[in-house]
Amino acid sequence: MMSLPARLGALSPYLQACGPLKALLPGAVNTEVLVKSAVCGHFGARLAHTDIKIPDFSDYRRVEVLDPKKPSQESGDARRAFSYLVTGSTAVVGVYAAKTVVTQFVSSMSASADVLALSKIEIKLSDIPEGKNMTFKWRGKPLFVRHRTEKEIAAEQSVDLSELRDPQHDKDRVTNPTWVIVIGVCTHLGCVPIANAGDYGGYYCPCHGSHYDASGRIRKGPAPLNLEVPYYEFQDEDTVIVG
Repeated sequence: MMSLPARLGALSPYLQACGPLKALLPGAVNTEVLVKSAVCGHFGARLAHTDIKIPDFSDYRRVEVLDPKKPSQESGDARRAFSYLVTGSTAVVGVYAAKTVVTQFVSSMSASADVLALSKIEIKLSDIPEGKNMTFKWRGKPLFVRHRTEKEIAAEQSVDLSELRDPQHDKDRVTNPTWVIVIGVCTHLGCVPIANAGDYGGYYCPCHGSHYDASGRIRKGPAPLNLEVPYYEFQDEDTVIVG
C-alpha cells in the first residue's frame, strides 16, 4: 500500500496539467481543476464551473428590506401593519360566514309555511248551537269546542276543588265562560272521549271508564289529569283562533 507522501507525489502530474487545460480552452468558461482521491488509491480529476451567478431575488423583495445594513426593526412596522390588516380582514370574513351558516341552519329547522298554516285553526262559533259540542281536527288531534248553557256554567263554577283529582277552577280553564275548548284526548291512554256523555254530562271515555265534566276536568275513572286546554284567542265574538 502506498504511503501518504507517495500518494501526494502522484498528484503532481494532475496539478501540472492545470495550466495546459486552461490554455486549451481560450474564451471558454472559467474552469478550475479539482483533484479528488480515495483511500483505495484511485485518483480522478474534474472541471468545476466557477462563473455560475447567485440568483438575485431583489425584484420579489420589499423595498424596506433591500438594504442589508438597515435594521429589521425599522421595516417591521410596515410588515406588522400589513399582517394586522390581513388578520383582521380574515376574522371579519370568518365571522360573517359563520353567521350566515348558523342563520341558514336555524332557518332550515323552522317549520315551513304550509306547516305553520296547519298549526292554527279558525273556528266560526255561530255554527255551534248552545249545549252542543263540535269536534275539529287540529294538528292531527281531535279538538272539542263546547257551547255551554248558563246551567252548565253555574254548575262547573260551583264545584268544590277539594273533590277534584286534578284541582283546577273552571275560570282558570276558560277565557269566555260560554265556550270550553279542550283537546279531545283522554289523559289515561290517549283514547278519544265521547262528548255530552258520562256521569257528569261532559265527556266520557268508554275504553277505560274515565268521566269528565263540562269543563273537561277528570271526575271519575283512571285518567290522572284534566283534558288539556290549548292556546287560543278570540278574534271577535264569533271567531276563535286555536294555536
